[in-house]
Amino acid sequence: MNMHGFAVIAGVVCVIAWSYLLAAHGRFWQVQRLGVDVQPQARTGLIAVIIPARNEAGVIGEAVSSLLQQSCADSIRIFVIDDNSTDGTAEAARQTAASHSRAGALTVISGQPLPPGWSGKLWALQQGIEQALPLHPQFLLLTDADIRHSPENVATLAALVERDGYDLASFMVKLHCHSAAEKLLIPAFVFFFFMLYPPESIRDPRRKTAGAAGGCILVRPEALARAGGIDAIKNEIIDDCALAAAVKRTGGKVWLGLTPDTHSLRAYGSFAEIERTIARTAFNQLRHSTWLLIGALAGLTVTYLLPVGFVFSGLWRLGFAAYLLMFVAYLPMVRFYRLTFIWALTLPVAAAFYMFATLHSALKYWSGRGGEWKGRAQDAVRLR
Repeated sequence: MNMHGFAVIAGVVCVIAWSYLLAAHGRFWQVQRLGVDVQPQARTGLIAVIIPARNEAGVIGEAVSSLLQQSCADSIRIFVIDDNSTDGTAEAARQTAASHSRAGALTVISGQPLPPGWSGKLWALQQGIEQALPLHPQFLLLTDADIRHSPENVATLAALVERDGYDLASFMVKLHCHSAAEKLLIPAFVFFFFMLYPPESIRDPRRKTAGAAGGCILVRPEALARAGGIDAIKNEIIDDCALAAAVKRTGGKVWLGLTPDTHSLRAYGSFAEIERTIARTAFNQLRHSTWLLIGALAGLTVTYLLPVGFVFSGLWRLGFAAYLLMFVAYLPMVRFYRLTFIWALTLPVAAAFYMFATLHSALKYWSGRGGEWKGRAQDAVRLR
């Protein structure tokens, strides 16, 4: 077979791939299906909110304030684990609680030294959960210090869990998306995330697929205990999805969705900042496998880059068809972030950036700097 024949086959594969993703991959791209159709729960049992925080003075006040203004605020107790911060994180949290006349609703825990085998965030969560469990909470809300919760957010998740019997429910919050780098890469990040973890498959107890978004996870304490607690995933870098998998593996029901009303306050203003965030976990996602890395890069090339190349070649019809299907799939996420439709044409560029970051993630892992975050290399090569 000559090169033209191979090119035709590749073009057909591109069209088939995007046809499959649109029609048979859990409808992950239909953003309108990723929300929740339940009324917030007017009254709940105690909800213990666990917030790991390391040098988050700039954002934690707004996060704590949003939690103290929840419609179910009387049911909420907040545990902030100050993970050896040097910027006044603990004091910022305390001042915010005092300003709401709710100082008693906040407990600040001074983080203990990181034990061997633990990731920093999970060790902080462990310490907070240990403090919260003696209060016998109905739910644990695991959230980040940079999340501004909408007033009904917690009550909505609680209502969903109670109505449908879920053991863990998680919202992918709306990420910061203002700079050019964010407009190119943040909607693509969420799109890729839901492609890897289709919510429809996560909610299906017959499927093994499990995923969660670490910024906002509501979990039943008994389900967490059944899954082995935080200790069972203590060295995981992609801890949110690892937790969801542990809960589902031990018989729990898991839900993942998307909310337009709860926001991340963390800005990733530059391409370099976003690249560092991707590189922290990408190779871990591939289980540190060189073969999976090669396969992922090849798959991204065929799926996202070849259609663009074919548009400007003699196979422009196949290229245009694949590119059109890509555009249709990505447009709802672009519109979710209130961007003009033109940004839906940039997915191949974003994919190329993610390919570079994934390769960089592997190089950092092999050099002993894997999982770098706030001064810690949490995904270093493990000697056997």
